[in-house]
Amino acid sequence: MNSQIKISMFDDRIEIASPGGLSKEESLLGQISILRNPILANVFYRLGLIEQFGTGIRRIISSYQGSVIQPNFKIFENSIVIILPVLQSAPVNLSKDEGEIYQAVKSGKETNSLINEEVSFGRTKTLKLINSLVKKGYLIKVGEGRATKYKLVK
Repeated sequence: MNSQIKISMFDDRIEIASPGGLSKEESLLGQISILRNPILANVFYRLGLIEQFGTGIRRIISSYQGSVIQPNFKIFENSIVIILPVLQSAPVNLSKDEGEIYQAVKSGKETNSLINEEVSFGRTKTLKLINSLVKKGYLIKVGEGRATKYKLVK
C-alpha cells in the first residue's frame, strides 16, 4: 500500500488524500489527532502556517464558516480525502465591472450613491450593473426610492 499523502491542485480546489482511517466523528470533531506526515507538518509549522499539530480539521471548518462553498471530507476505512474549495472574494462568473460593484458592496457601500463613488464608471452603468447582480442573485435590494440599499446574498 502506498503510504504517502497525495496533494492535487485544481483551479477551483485542492484535494488532499491521506492514508489511514478514523471514524468520521473522531476526525471531524478533533477527538483523535494523528500526525500523518511529520516532515510536511514541520515545514508548515516553520512557515507559520500552523500553530500546533492536531487542530487542522477544526481550523479548516472554522476557515469556511459562513461561506457558501464548504470543504468536503471523505472518510474511508483506510484513507481520508479532504477537498478544499478555493475561497474567492467575488464569484468567478462575474464580469470585471460586476466584480467591481460586488467588491464595493462587500466593503460596506450599500447605497447607489456610495457604490458609485467607489467604482470607476458613471451612475447609469453602476445602476445597470447593480440590477444585473440583483437579477443574478448576488445582491438583494432592500427598500425603495432614496432609501434603497443593496446587500450581499449570504
